Parts: sequence; C-alpha cells; structure tokens
Amino acid sequence: MTRPYRLGTRESPLALAQAHLVAAALRAAHGWEEGRIGIVPIRTSGDRIQDRPLAEIGGKALWTKELDRALGDGAIDFAVHSMKDVETIRPAEIAIAAMLPRADVRDRLIGADSLEALPPGAVIGTSSPRRAAQLRRARPDARIVMFRGNLDTRLARLARGEADATLLAAAGLDRLGRPAIGAPIPVETMLPAAAQGAVGVETLAANGEMRALLAAIDDRATSRCVLAERALLAALGAGCHSPVAALGMCEGERVRLRAEISGEDGRECIAGEALVGADMAADVAPLARDLLARAGPALRALFTG
Repeated sequence: MTRPYRLGTRESPLALAQAHLVAAALRAAHGWEEGRIGIVPIRTSGDRIQDRPLAEIGGKALWTKELDRALGDGAIDFAVHSMKDVETIRPAEIAIAAMLPRADVRDRLIGADSLEALPPGAVIGTSSPRRAAQLRRARPDARIVMFRGNLDTRLARLARGEADATLLAAAGLDRLGRPAIGAPIPVETMLPAAAQGAVGVETLAANGEMRALLAAIDDRATSRCVLAERALLAALGAGCHSPVAALGMCEGERVRLRAEISGEDGRECIAGEALVGADMAADVAPLARDLLARAGPALRALFTG
C-alpha cells in the first residue's frame, strides 16, 4: 500500500479541527479512503510560550517555523495553518497551495451582548494590537489586559474573573462546535484582521505532485481576497506590533479591499480602500502609501516592517 500523505498541524484543538477539514476536503475531491491522509501534530513555539505578546518573542513565525522545518526535512508532505497566523513574507521554498472556503470573518465578544453593554471601566482581555486599538477607540474607558492561549485557556481565564470580556474569532468558535458563544461584532464596528476566517495549506514549492493535489480543494474567491489582504500587509511593512485590519470582497475579477491602520491608543484611525486586480502588489501599493501618508509619526512608526 502507498504510504499515507502526512498532514502537519499545530496541536491545538482548533488546528486539529482545521486539519480534519482539510483531510476531509481532499478525500472528497480525490475519492480517497480514510487512511490516505495521516495527521501529524507538531507543537510550535507559539503554543509553548503563552505569557508574552508575539511581538516580544519572535512574531508569527512562532506558529510556523516548526511546521516549515518538518516540510523541509520531509517529515510531513503538507501543512495546515490559520492564515491570519502566517507571517506575511514566507520562505521561497514553501508555497501556499490552497485555501478552504472562508468562514465567518467577524470577531465575537464574550462576556457581554455588545461593546456598549460592557460596564464602565471594563477589563477586556486580548493580545491582538488590532483588537486592542479598536476596543480603545470604541470604549476609551476600557482597560486592556494581555490574554493569550487557545480558546479554552482564554475562556477559563475569563471565568476566573481575570477580565470582564474577551474577543475571539467567530470562525474558530464555529469550527470547534461552539457557534452560540459570544455576540458577533459587525465588520463595520471592528474590521477583522487580514486573512481572518481562512484556512490555508502549504507544501514545498518544488513538490509539483502535492501542489496539484492540493489545488483541487482551493477556493479561488478566498485565495484572491486573502492574498490581496496579505499583499497590503507586505506593502505596509506590517508586523505583529502593527494594528492593521483588512478585508477583501470579490467584485467580478477584482477584489475590493477595505483597510485601516490604528494608533495603539485607538485615537488615530486611518481608513481607505482599493480595487485589486491580478497584479496585487502593484494595486495595493497606492493604498498602503496613502494610509501611511495620512498617519501621524507615531502611527507610521508601527509599520516599519
């Protein structure tokens, strides 16, 4: 029997759920039996270190470097990622080969029915600079405390009274079978992180066979929108410390890309949009320049790459 294809994933419950979604999509697309794909859990640095913000300990590469190494060593054939956790500039030898259809892009507020319903001076737990800036803009009286960890870790901290509320991605809650938890926040109130709600699959760029197999499960609309959002991050020089939000929506053969960059205290917010075609890097460059040109010096300093 031909050996199973090996799908690498982080060990978190959400990552494993997403790996099973990818495996099921591949089995359906190619008519494979259950054993054709083996799931290989790999513990990442980002899962081990949860007491500090990502920007202080190496950025988003903490979610990907162990999986990248496993691909390079031949220990796995392909890897699954939450695309919002994948650093903007990837190694040349690794290719994003497919994305599943995008799920709900919104954030959900856990602990209150709405931002307006939070008590005065509410303590809100998040480790996201984007969410923190948006929260401070919507509720200047709120106090932000650092929350990292998987879904159950953050919910447990909330239950212990370490915060009045927290924010989680609706897509992750849905994929873990918890669609009733939290109140969805409209994107008009909180524009999501670039690539939020998207699951991506990577393999070695030189592995033509694997890339062709993965192409069968690629959702073109999701890929176009997410790649446009990621192109904007690259043009801005955004990193883990940069409060930036972006959301693309397909309009025919182009993507309408909405974006905003925010100061850490939320008081300064610069928004804009662009239509993005096939040459994404060229099409997002004017939007990135415009956003940074209208930003104050302190905000521009958060986008130095």
